[in-house]
Amino acid sequence: MTATRLKVPLLDLHAQYAPLRDEIRAAVDDVFDKLAFVGGPYVQTLEKELAAYTGAAHGVGVSSGTDALLVAMTALGVGPGDEVITSPYTFFATVGCIARLGARCVFVDIDPKTYNIDATKLEAAITDKTKALVPVHLFGQCADMAAVNAVASKHGLPVIEDAAQAIGAKDADGRMAGSLGTIGCFSFYPSKNLGAAGDGGMITTSDDDLAHIMAIMRNHGMEPAYHHEMLGGNFRLDGIQAAVLSIKLKHLDAWADARRENACHYARLFEERGLTERVGLPYVRPDVHHIYNQYTIRVAADERDRLLDHLRAHDVGCAIYYPSGCHMQPALSSHGFAEGDFPVTEAAARETLAIPIYPELTDEHKSTVVDVIAEFYGA
Repeated sequence: MTATRLKVPLLDLHAQYAPLRDEIRAAVDDVFDKLAFVGGPYVQTLEKELAAYTGAAHGVGVSSGTDALLVAMTALGVGPGDEVITSPYTFFATVGCIARLGARCVFVDIDPKTYNIDATKLEAAITDKTKALVPVHLFGQCADMAAVNAVASKHGLPVIEDAAQAIGAKDADGRMAGSLGTIGCFSFYPSKNLGAAGDGGMITTSDDDLAHIMAIMRNHGMEPAYHHEMLGGNFRLDGIQAAVLSIKLKHLDAWADARRENACHYARLFEERGLTERVGLPYVRPDVHHIYNQYTIRVAADERDRLLDHLRAHDVGCAIYYPSGCHMQPALSSHGFAEGDFPVTEAAARETLAIPIYPELTDEHKSTVVDVIAEFYGA
C-alpha cells in the first residue's frame, strides 16, 4: 500500500492561532468590556509599540495597508498633475492609490535578483512633476534604501516605504523597514507575517507634523470634533484588531527567525537534490535582515505553470505573486504602458512561484515540498 503523502498548505493560520487562542480571546473580551471598538487604548498602545519596534517616532493606526498608502500620499499633497515613481512589480494597491489621487504612475523596473525597484534607474525617471518615491520592500526584503534615499535627498523628494510585506525587515545599515523613509506603510492583512483578524494597517513616521496631519486625516480630517480644516476619510483602526496585533507582535521576531531557518533548510534540501541549476532560490542582499513574507523560487517560464499545477496536484500549496506587472493592468490602460516596457518585471511575472515558508513548517513539510519539486524535474 502506498503511503499517503503529507499535505502542505501555503499558509497555516490555524497553527499560529492555536497556542495564542486563550490570550487573544481574553483580549477581545476586554475590548468588548471596555466598548473600545474604534480607536481607544488598544489602538494607542499598538501605535506606540509599532513605533518603538520600527524605530520611528510615531505610529498612526489605520484601516488597511491600502489606506496607509492613500493617507500617506494625500498628506504629502499628491494629486492631479503629479508623478509618483514606484515599482511595476507589486500588489496593485501601491499603484492604485497613486492613480486614485489623479497622479501618474511612473514605473522603474526591478532588480532581477531581489525583485525590488532598481535604484540605479531612479534618477532617470525624475521630472519636475515628481512628487514622491515609493519603493516597495517586496517579499520581506528591504529595497536598497541607501541608494533610494540618496536620489531622494538630491532632488528634495519624500520617500514612502511600501512595507506591507516587510514588518521586521532591516536594511543593510541595521535600521528597520518603516523608519527608512519619510513615511512607512504596513498592512496587517491576515496572511502577513503580523496579521490581524481582518483588515488593518499602520503608518510610521518621525516627522511630527506629518504624524499629526495623518492622524487627523484618518478621522474625516476632523479636529476638533465637527471641525474640518482638511479632507480626510474613515480610515480608522478598530480596537479588536489592535488587541490581536499587540499579542502577536510579541512573537513576531521568533516567527521571522523560524521563517529564516526554513529558508536555510530549503536551500540545503534543494542543493542536496541537485535542483539549484533548475530552481533559482531567493537572493538576499548582503547584511540585510530578510523576513520572508514569501519564499519565491524562480524557474523557466515554460515550466512555471506546469510546476504550479504539479505542486497543487500533490497537495502542496503555492501561488504566483504576481502574474503580470501593474503596467499591464487594464485599470492603468490610460497611462499608455505597453508590453515590453519593463522587461525585468515581465520576466519575473512569468518565472516566479511562491512555496510554503510559514513558521510552523516541520522538517517533513519542507522535505515533502522539495520532493514534489524534485519529482517534477525527475531528480
